[in-house]
Amino acid sequence: MPGLFITGTDTDVGKTYVAALIARTLVAKGRRVGVYKPVASGCVVRDGQLVSTDAEALWEAAGRPGEMKHVCPQRFAAPLAPHLAARAEDKSLDADLMRSGLDYWRERSDIVIVEGAGGLMSPLGDEEYVADLAADFGLPLVVVAANRIGVINHVLQTLIAAAAFGDGLPVAGIVLNDTRPNLPSDPSRASNRTEIALRAVSPVLAEAAWDATGFESPVDWWKLAGGVP
Repeated sequence: MPGLFITGTDTDVGKTYVAALIARTLVAKGRRVGVYKPVASGCVVRDGQLVSTDAEALWEAAGRPGEMKHVCPQRFAAPLAPHLAARAEDKSLDADLMRSGLDYWRERSDIVIVEGAGGLMSPLGDEEYVADLAADFGLPLVVVAANRIGVINHVLQTLIAAAAFGDGLPVAGIVLNDTRPNLPSDPSRASNRTEIALRAVSPVLAEAAWDATGFESPVDWWKLAGGVP
């Protein structure tokens, strides 16, 4: 079914923010959007339960489809790589659940937005990475990058990793995200999009301004996800 896998060039680049914007855009077009975050660490305790605030943001953006508990079925408290956060609680990541949890959304959605943990080479175990999960799902990647100095290198490295992993991971494109207010101390922000477009095979799809409610230009996310017109 149509879907997108949201990955990042690093942590704290705004994957959830961009994924939520995509979900809202699709909902506004009348699509039934499923949202899935296979695992989250750094969760908060609320009413005695571990809660992923990222999963909550995705669920709200998609119009609260299905049951919230299925958005992120594996949640851990420590702000570590998920498999290490699980070990801190004397638990282990359930690799099968990370994959099968997507079935819940496939059964009740027109399109699924999946948000990975960290970047493609963020570990999900001793021998597994986020890229393994992306490869198994087979969804086009949307690479989210923070629009700041150094982003050109970060984006190109991520694209190289996607191309080199297994038989290659499909990349729909890149989204540049402003993770802080526009400060004059970082002039690279005015040229990063052009410089990346000159060097990357995958297109720069859009930019997300700080605290924006939408992208600066329209993107056909449905088509990028493989949806039939």
